[in-house]
Amino acid sequence: MTTTTLAVLVPLLPFLGSAAGLLLGRTAPGFVRPLAVLPTLAAAVLAVLVAFRQGGDEVIDAATQLTPTGSVPIDLSLYIDGFAALVAVLVGVVATCVQVYSTGYLRDDPRYPSYAALVSLFTSAMLLVVYSGDLMVLLVGWEVMGICSYFLVGHYWETPEARAASLKAFLVTKLGDVPFLIGLFALATDAGTFQITGVLGTVASGGLDHPTLIALLLLAGVAGKSAQFPLHTWLPDAMAGPTPVSALIHAATMVAAGIYFTARLLPVFAASAAAMTVLAVMAAITMVGSALAALAQDDIKRVLAYSTIGQLGYMAGALAVGDRGAAVFHLLSHAAFKALLFLAAGAVIHAAGTNSLTAMSRMSGLAKRVPDAYWTMTVALLALAAIPPFAGFFSKEAVLVAAEHTALGERDVAPAGAGWTVLVAGLLTALLTAAYALRLWLRTFRGRGAEAPDHGRQPIAMTSVLWVLAIPSLGFGLTAGYVDDWFDGHALTPTLTTAVLGTGLAAAGAAVTYAVWRTLAARAPVAVPLPHVAHPDADAGSVEAEALHLPHPAEDPADPGRALLGPLHGPAADGFHLDAVYRAAFVRPVLAAASLVRFLDREVVDTYVRAAGDSAKGLGWLVRRAQTGNVQTYLSALLAGSVVLAIAAVALANAVAGA
Repeated sequence: MTTTTLAVLVPLLPFLGSAAGLLLGRTAPGFVRPLAVLPTLAAAVLAVLVAFRQGGDEVIDAATQLTPTGSVPIDLSLYIDGFAALVAVLVGVVATCVQVYSTGYLRDDPRYPSYAALVSLFTSAMLLVVYSGDLMVLLVGWEVMGICSYFLVGHYWETPEARAASLKAFLVTKLGDVPFLIGLFALATDAGTFQITGVLGTVASGGLDHPTLIALLLLAGVAGKSAQFPLHTWLPDAMAGPTPVSALIHAATMVAAGIYFTARLLPVFAASAAAMTVLAVMAAITMVGSALAALAQDDIKRVLAYSTIGQLGYMAGALAVGDRGAAVFHLLSHAAFKALLFLAAGAVIHAAGTNSLTAMSRMSGLAKRVPDAYWTMTVALLALAAIPPFAGFFSKEAVLVAAEHTALGERDVAPAGAGWTVLVAGLLTALLTAAYALRLWLRTFRGRGAEAPDHGRQPIAMTSVLWVLAIPSLGFGLTAGYVDDWFDGHALTPTLTTAVLGTGLAAAGAAVTYAVWRTLAARAPVAVPLPHVAHPDADAGSVEAEALHLPHPAEDPADPGRALLGPLHGPAADGFHLDAVYRAAFVRPVLAAASLVRFLDREVVDTYVRAAGDSAKGLGWLVRRAQTGNVQTYLSALLAGSVVLAIAAVALANAVAGA
């Protein structure tokens, strides 16, 4: 079987599994789990095979015209380079882990068939984005992911939090997708084609007429999809969805799509120094702002959500300094440990019966209750904090090295100012990341108080996935220097300067956080009541759905985040009030305009409509009154009318003759 045929099957198999799962979900429920896992697993295996055949240095490019358009043609095409091959493997592996984990996590959920089918469709759409060589076909996968995220985030639709989060995710991402679509049309107009190879050829020859405008329009869509400032506000609220969905969105789909798209079309953005500067500033604000917000969150999944935003900022920063190899390397590394963090968090939420860090910090023994989650989450947090030799250290260092080269003028793809912006923001974020990672670990597994509830061992489907993902979280970074062919041949090894600075700042952030926690914990009282805990026999999904609307306990006196942030804690906990700004700038004006339109429709337009109807009714009433059924009355009226007409005719004739 040819490599092209195998590549076509990679996104096709999850799509067929999704369709079959929807069709057989009610009639043959026993087939739902195999149809969820096996097609996705087969797609992952085929993606690995395609990657080996592609080899990292040979581009697979095949196309056939999908439909004649009369102007710019749309082609069903494949374009698989080293980046596409590796990202497809990432998507397949993470999606398979999520599907396997979900069989245990949502084992008693009556909506599991539709959930599993949507996850498969989500996976298929992302794989279509990764392999597609035509921008219009890529856009199809881009938009299907938005629809799937709407339904999956709103899986627990009984809760107002999930309903609001799904709607917010859909609307905010669509806000970015509108200029993104305009940018795609403008790009195709300048290039004369939607094919990525044709677009890149046009850029190389200097054929783009409006590079800055096109790049900024495309960046709006990237900011929405990949949760970059200022369109990042949907991602923390999306945590109202099931934890496996959070893992999939944060690690392999949706948010990864914007970074991957920018990496694939990086020459388009690099054609405009202004666009690269905007991207650098956007990445810097995203990195630092999200790290501060993560340090103030009390919900375990919201901490991880803001962490994802910050790590996406690292990737965008690497792109802003013109190094897509470093960006995709961090994308792959981050996917492993972030998927592990979310899936381990799901096990912790099930064991604790709550998603509140305040509640968990008042329990002791959680590490013993969920040892698999404890050890694997520890590995993932070390990778997140970029502690050597874990994966996050090498991929974060690749970003910092790229920023250093640009800042010092050793690379002219982007302005030196963009390099300094990304470098300084990246180092500051390294300090903050270690601080909130240690804070999360301490408050989750080093609580003081009553013994944590015992819900028994987690299903093997959940715990096995955690250990599978722990392997790349620990060892993937060690491949730096050996996989350069897959990343445009750029060296990904750290330099002494960035390694010392980055690791030193991370160690300082962790040390200060630990010292503050020890001081506060020594002063805080130990005896505190436990929160409400779901029934031990409830599956993890039921526990999480119930935890969505449980009130959080009062603040934790041993929380180091409050002491570290000081007066910034309140604004950081509320996302620096950006949602309030959006409500004032967009939501309220739109609602006011809607009220005005409703008033005009009811009181003005409807008034004319009602008047026309009433006039017709009045005329009908008069005509009906004239119909007496008396022939003499009809003849009298006819004679009177004739006389009136004759008099009028004579008067008109005399008036004409006199004139």
